[in-house]
Amino acid sequence: MASTEEDFPRGGIVKKPAETKTLEERKEVDNLFQSHVQPETKKRKGGSKEDSTTAKKKKKSASDPVTLNAPAKYVEILHLKNIKEGMLMLACVKEVADFDVVMSLPCGLLGFLQIKNISDGYTKLLSEQLRSQGTEEISTLDRVFRPGMLVRCVVLKLDITKGGALSIKLSINPKLLNKALRPGTLRPGMTLSGCVESVEDHGYLVDIGVGETKAFLPRQVATDQNPNPNPEELRAGQSITCRVDEVKGSGRVVRLSVNPLALARTFADASHDWSLTSLQPGLLVRATVKTVTKHGLLLSFLSFSGQVDFLHMEPEEESTYTVGQEVQACVLYIEPVTRLVALSLRRHLLAPGSLVDLAPAGGDRIGEVVDGCRVTSMHNMSGALLELPDQTRAFVHRNHLKETAQTSALDKLLSLPELSCRILNFSAMEQVHFASLRKSVRDKVHFRYEDIQVGEVVMGTVSELLGHGMMVLLSGNLKGLVPKSHLSDILLRNPEKKYSEGMKIKCRVLSVEADKRRVTLTRKKALLTSTLPVVSSYAAARPGLVAHGFVVSIKSFGCIVRFYNEVKGLVPLRELSTEPLASPEEVFYVGQVVKVKVLECEPEKERLLLSFKAVVEGDTAGEGTAAPRVLMEVGQRCEARLVTKSAVCLEVAILPEEVPALLPTMHLSDHVSNCALLWEALEEGDVISNLVCLSRNKESITLTQKPLVRWGLEEGLFVKGFSELVVGMTLVGWIKKLMPYGVFVEFPCGIMGLAPKSALCDRFVTDTASAYQLGQTVIAMVTTFDEEKQRFLVTLKGSEVTAPEGGAQALLLRGLRERRSAEEVLAGREGSGVRQELLELTVGQKLTLAVEEAPEEGGATFKSDELTGVAIAASKPHVLGVTLTPGQKVTAVVLQVDLLSARVHVSVLPKLLAKKKSLEAGSLLAVMVQHVDQAFAVVAFESSARLAVVHAARHINAVFSEAGHLKPGSALSVTVTDPACAELRGLPLLRVEAGHSRHTAPAPRAATTSESEASPGHVYGETLEGAVRSVKPTCVLVALDGGGTGSVHVSQMVDVVAIGSFPTALLEAGARVRARVIGGREATSHRFLPFSHPNFKYSIPELTLVPSKLDDSVKINPVKPREKLGSFKAGQQITCFVSKYNTERKCLEVSTDPSLTGTIDLLDLVKDPKEASYPEKLYKSGLALRATVVEASSKPYRFSLSLNGLQQLEEGVVTLGMVTNIEPGRGLLVRLPSDATGTVSMTQLTDCYRKDPLKAFSKDQILRCFLLGTKDDKWELSLRQSRVAPDLAPAAKDPEVLSTDALKPGKLIRGYVMSAGDQGVLVRLSGSITGRALLHKATKFSVSPKVLSQHLPSSTLLTTSIISVDPETQLVELSLLTQDTKKSDVVPEALGLPLRPPEEQKEELAARMKRKAAMMETMAEIKSKKMKMKKIEEQSGPDVYFREGEEEEEEEEEEERPKKVKAVVTVDKKKKRKAKKGRPEDSDSGVEVSCREEETTTTKVKPDPSGPARLQVSAGFSWDLGLSALRPAALDPRAQDGDSSAEESEETDKPQKKSKQQQEQEQKEEEKALARREVQLMEPGLRPQDAASFERLLLASPNSSLLWLQYMANHLQATQIEQARSVAERALKTISFREEQEKLNVWVALLNLENMYGSEESLKKVFEGAQTFCEPMPVYQQLADIYARSNKMKEAESLYRTMVKRFRQQKGSWLSYGSFLLQQGQSDAASALLQRALQSLPSTDSVELISKFAQLEYQYGDTERGRAMMDKILGTYPKRTDLWSVFMDLTIKHGSQKDVRALFDRAIHLSVAIKKVKFFFKRYLDYEKKHGTPESVQTVKEKALEFVEAKGTQAAC
Repeated sequence: MASTEEDFPRGGIVKKPAETKTLEERKEVDNLFQSHVQPETKKRKGGSKEDSTTAKKKKKSASDPVTLNAPAKYVEILHLKNIKEGMLMLACVKEVADFDVVMSLPCGLLGFLQIKNISDGYTKLLSEQLRSQGTEEISTLDRVFRPGMLVRCVVLKLDITKGGALSIKLSINPKLLNKALRPGTLRPGMTLSGCVESVEDHGYLVDIGVGETKAFLPRQVATDQNPNPNPEELRAGQSITCRVDEVKGSGRVVRLSVNPLALARTFADASHDWSLTSLQPGLLVRATVKTVTKHGLLLSFLSFSGQVDFLHMEPEEESTYTVGQEVQACVLYIEPVTRLVALSLRRHLLAPGSLVDLAPAGGDRIGEVVDGCRVTSMHNMSGALLELPDQTRAFVHRNHLKETAQTSALDKLLSLPELSCRILNFSAMEQVHFASLRKSVRDKVHFRYEDIQVGEVVMGTVSELLGHGMMVLLSGNLKGLVPKSHLSDILLRNPEKKYSEGMKIKCRVLSVEADKRRVTLTRKKALLTSTLPVVSSYAAARPGLVAHGFVVSIKSFGCIVRFYNEVKGLVPLRELSTEPLASPEEVFYVGQVVKVKVLECEPEKERLLLSFKAVVEGDTAGEGTAAPRVLMEVGQRCEARLVTKSAVCLEVAILPEEVPALLPTMHLSDHVSNCALLWEALEEGDVISNLVCLSRNKESITLTQKPLVRWGLEEGLFVKGFSELVVGMTLVGWIKKLMPYGVFVEFPCGIMGLAPKSALCDRFVTDTASAYQLGQTVIAMVTTFDEEKQRFLVTLKGSEVTAPEGGAQALLLRGLRERRSAEEVLAGREGSGVRQELLELTVGQKLTLAVEEAPEEGGATFKSDELTGVAIAASKPHVLGVTLTPGQKVTAVVLQVDLLSARVHVSVLPKLLAKKKSLEAGSLLAVMVQHVDQAFAVVAFESSARLAVVHAARHINAVFSEAGHLKPGSALSVTVTDPACAELRGLPLLRVEAGHSRHTAPAPRAATTSESEASPGHVYGETLEGAVRSVKPTCVLVALDGGGTGSVHVSQMVDVVAIGSFPTALLEAGARVRARVIGGREATSHRFLPFSHPNFKYSIPELTLVPSKLDDSVKINPVKPREKLGSFKAGQQITCFVSKYNTERKCLEVSTDPSLTGTIDLLDLVKDPKEASYPEKLYKSGLALRATVVEASSKPYRFSLSLNGLQQLEEGVVTLGMVTNIEPGRGLLVRLPSDATGTVSMTQLTDCYRKDPLKAFSKDQILRCFLLGTKDDKWELSLRQSRVAPDLAPAAKDPEVLSTDALKPGKLIRGYVMSAGDQGVLVRLSGSITGRALLHKATKFSVSPKVLSQHLPSSTLLTTSIISVDPETQLVELSLLTQDTKKSDVVPEALGLPLRPPEEQKEELAARMKRKAAMMETMAEIKSKKMKMKKIEEQSGPDVYFREGEEEEEEEEEEERPKKVKAVVTVDKKKKRKAKKGRPEDSDSGVEVSCREEETTTTKVKPDPSGPARLQVSAGFSWDLGLSALRPAALDPRAQDGDSSAEESEETDKPQKKSKQQQEQEQKEEEKALARREVQLMEPGLRPQDAASFERLLLASPNSSLLWLQYMANHLQATQIEQARSVAERALKTISFREEQEKLNVWVALLNLENMYGSEESLKKVFEGAQTFCEPMPVYQQLADIYARSNKMKEAESLYRTMVKRFRQQKGSWLSYGSFLLQQGQSDAASALLQRALQSLPSTDSVELISKFAQLEYQYGDTERGRAMMDKILGTYPKRTDLWSVFMDLTIKHGSQKDVRALFDRAIHLSVAIKKVKFFFKRYLDYEKKHGTPESVQTVKEKALEFVEAKGTQAAC
């Protein structure tokens, strides 16, 4: 029997809390001094022995004593499963958000501290500040917490997230942290955790959570004890660790101090009386080592024991700990149940008040896959420690050592020489990376949101269908949203019919907001299959570009088309079509995918002018002259005439037939750098030769001019289809697309293959975008291919592909030849005098120049009288050692000439100006690279002053920024092929020798034994040599020859840094370098020791590779960081390098040198609000930038920079701002540059007001703002387009209201509701003007202020009409009435509220009310008289006769009265009694009264035609008329003539007096007619056809679910969904609660309705309601059947699974699920379900359950399996005749006659009672009579006779 709580209300099952056992145990431990008596448990009636035995065991175990703080058997780290509510632990602030703080907990765990769980005082302060108007003084969390702070906290709650993960909620409330302390237990010298409660004049009140104790921190003490010269004021709510200095009044008053030095020396001792319950995390203790284990230490401190796991021991001292050793430790956490105390020996946790480093020394490596790792130690209960290639430690949790389903093989990990791992996170508490060895984690393409590229096609799994779209799971925890409009090419009304959870789909990325973790996807087929360029920024939308987009808005002036990353453009009306369009919405629709052509682009203004017409005209032109005239084969040579030029493609006409074709710009040359020059040299009408047909399709012909591609086509190195591919085949192609995981290579005939990241180069490539260029020619070899998916992989490794003959020399000559021919064409044009002069210059030519400028940073610019208009410059390395002054005449040698930019690079180095020496062919010489121009490099001979040009890439596939490309300063060995090559204009032709080092590589010096043993460190200024170990964006790690590792900051690479470059890319792993020590880092703390330590010996040296600093004769003066910071002035331009983008602080972290870091705020970082969504993509780590100093100060430390210069905020200026708060009903709070703030009112958000205007904005959104002026130290801002961009803005629909002078009476104006109440409606017209509409001017209905405020909430958009304006008081009276605004009333008519009466009708209304009261009194008199007559009729005797005479007299008197009252009273006693039982008290009484007062005065109010027609019974009503004759008065033509006609008819047809017999006869006839009509209405075939008929029948049968369902079906046939839903809700309220089946029928109908026409949320809501008011299991079954009937099989199966879990003790749930599985053809699953059911149900139900499943098998599944199941049951229970009967029925229905007869033969031979055998014989005989023959019937009779004789013989014996 279920308990009372489970029975009422039905449907709700109270779930047991997940932590029930934990809570019981905690209670047991906490109550240490309470004697526990085990309550006596009553044995359940009918309980088994096992139950009693189990109870005894539990009782015995419960009585065992609990040992607290027992020494651990083994040491392991803190696991998530060990976290309990109430656990105290030490945490580190990781991220600070607006309303919560992310905490880093021990062992890589994360916790969340909400703003309400800081302290009571802080919560109270926030509440007071929020109630006030000003928000600038609110103590936000970023003012209270700083990243890296150490905080004591307590686990408040363990929540389960939606995805099933465990979320740890924390609290730092001192009342919870220090709840074990009492005022009497406080001692001086104790360290406690507290929160600043308030700031007073002389100090701070601190909440320490100890009873009534008041704690005070003097301000002077807090200031004097702070080591910072300019300490910040403590703020309310700030968490502090303080020391008790003095205790007064038995602990009621405490004085505190916060001296960090004193706290670091304060250790807990025995005098403090610490107990296990009062022990605090973060407490410093002196401990003694008791046991040393492989996995950690066991310590003793005070009177307690503790443990230290291996992650919290200092790595350098792990092997030095011994038993008995004294150590200093910090309490890490206390387990609340067993009181296990965990300690830490890490130094960064032993310094209270210090900040923990949140980022590792090597930079952010999260997501990086690291190869070459090895396991250093294995801890089976915790995990494993790894050593990365750069000797960095990483920890792998035991859950990440293997795949989830993989068997444990941990011992094998130690034997593996190398492993690959992926960095998951960095734990600040342990200062170690957490990694994973799972292959599934390593192979993830998308590990973070930053890895997803816009425009990329990705695979995903449908996660959830929402109302606004579909969530798609991409990888791990990465999710994307497919908006509802992008689910298909057309809008889907029922997306669930096309998509289901778990479905694999392909999507394309529309936009990525990594900081907000948002990805928008599309499923539109046209976008998925598009091969056109992806427009992801305004800069990428070049004029002439053709791309796909989708229509987002259709206006009268054109269509707005959106591309990727929210890039939008306008297609004006004239560009929509070749024919004029009057209504664009008739041709186009929102969401339509279109192909557009870019006409104009202004990236600065975010303007795009697009065209549909240009695309159509272009396609038409191509089709009109398409290839029917000529047949071009792939590989065929041709010539073409240039028709038009665009940035990405040339449109040409093949000669002589003028066939149109395309020549992509990237196909002009094999050298990508030459393509722009060749494109510039071509003009329309030029004939281009040496072209080859690359591919051909029905739409166009594509040509190429790439020499290598032409060579590949001529040599046959191409395939025409996928079927011709062979593994090992070599093909010539070009780079088509760059992806993070590899590059796509396109080949002739449109075939495309993928080169994975691992197959790009012989060395590992970190970034594909920096390795290859689009259009770069490559040679590829096919490695694998998949015929099914039509995909294949290629390799580009130089060691695996063979380059064409000639190699680098052929590439060099061909590239220079192309460049020379293009330059000659450009120089030969008119007005190209400067280019002609530049054309005469050659590399190595000497010029006489005058110095124009020689800045201190290095480099110089020159001018020449002969070369006017030419920029001549020398980089810093080429003026090194040469003193230059402005105006000085010098001789320089030409290194490179750039004809397009009119720029000449020269050098003034003496060694390059020396006398040239002759060269001999075949000689092997050494050269050094002097200058690199993309594909070409200028080198100088070391033994001669001669210059030469070589190709920068030795192999055609050599990647950029990696090995294979030359860099300035590289040393080469070359062989002279031709000392004076004519094609090189006299320069020598060289061949670079393979195998020789490409960098300066002095021979490594072997370290002596003494040096290697001593490892003394390195001295400032010392010159070192080594090999590059690894290259990172911000630093380079160098393995020094003498041992150890050095670090080179990105700023210490070259003398002159090119803005926009990545300096560390100049080096590669394995390169030899020569460096000089300029600083260092301590090996233990990795703390940087700056330039101010010239004589210090460093363990980890900081190096420089700047050539000007490598000379030992050059003295470097050390500069302290503070001095260097102080040397910067506001407005100064400096070079900095990107470290990373901080998404929490919204700033870019940069560094100028190893010791100086700064920040660039997001508002100072971008100029375009669109760029603010992906700044980390624009500014990658290691990028060199030129920034302006905004603020530089050392006290306090602040170094702010800007990429937009110093911004001055003035009135009328447009600037960027960031939304910091959204205030409903008021507007936005915006942060501006220079730490200014501003507000945007509701009327300044847009030029066209819209509903919910604040919905379009979000926090941290970047906006363009117009500064209107200042008010209360805040800027008033405007976001109106007419203010921000007046040139682009259309006419404002809602113009600004600057003053009341612009408001005129009668003018319509829109505004937002501020409030609605007794005084009327207040409407905001502008930021300073407010209008008011009084109640009688707000609505025509008589409405209360409460109802009005409900329908007019704040921020509602209204159209108002101005009544009057008072300029003096600035009061504007408004009207909201329909006659004034021409809009509908603000209060809906559906409420049925009365109209507000005019003044002249008030008296008439009062009179009508009096007449109504008089009529009610008359009705009461008639009713009482009827009751008296009824009593008289019941009596008998002679008095009746006299009374009848009196009644006749009374009737005569009534007829003579001038005022007559007719009344019809119908009372159904049975219905009345039934209504009293089944209806609530406030329902109808069951009595219907229809009356009308007839007056001599003819005054009648006409009924409202809009309202429902009411049934009126007129005078002269006769009961013999059928009910069908009754009709509403409004529809009866006779009733429309008015009351006058009715009165006339009464006067003419006055009723005559009838005798008593006549009256009785008429009454009998009326009753017969009424009875006949009732019989007609009770016919089952008669179905009502309108709402009135249904309502009449429902009055008679309110509990009939059939009527209610027919009523719903009537509405659904008219597609009135809402009306049908309301009928169902009425039914559920009306039907009696005792009629459970009737209510269930209505619930099922409502579930059907929501499934067909509603949403998933509405269906879920109805389902939950049905469970509450009905038995839950039938509701589950009905919904599952509904899902199955609507083909929602996954939802049905999921519901069945839930049902069998919840109702596992009910057979019906298992049978329903089994029936469903068998109907789906899942016989095996049904068999497994049967086994589960047998284990869950009692054994008494097993036979019936198996029988039912067998019947289901016969009906839906396998007949043989059903027969086998029945045989098995009957073999066990042979005497169950009911089962035999069922078996017979099933066999007769589904089996053959042979099977049936065999079964009957078995049954008649059973050893059962004769009566039962007789029953089987009777069935056998009936079967044969029906289906058999006379012979078979006779056979059965004979068998029966034999059975009777046998039984008789047995009886006789």
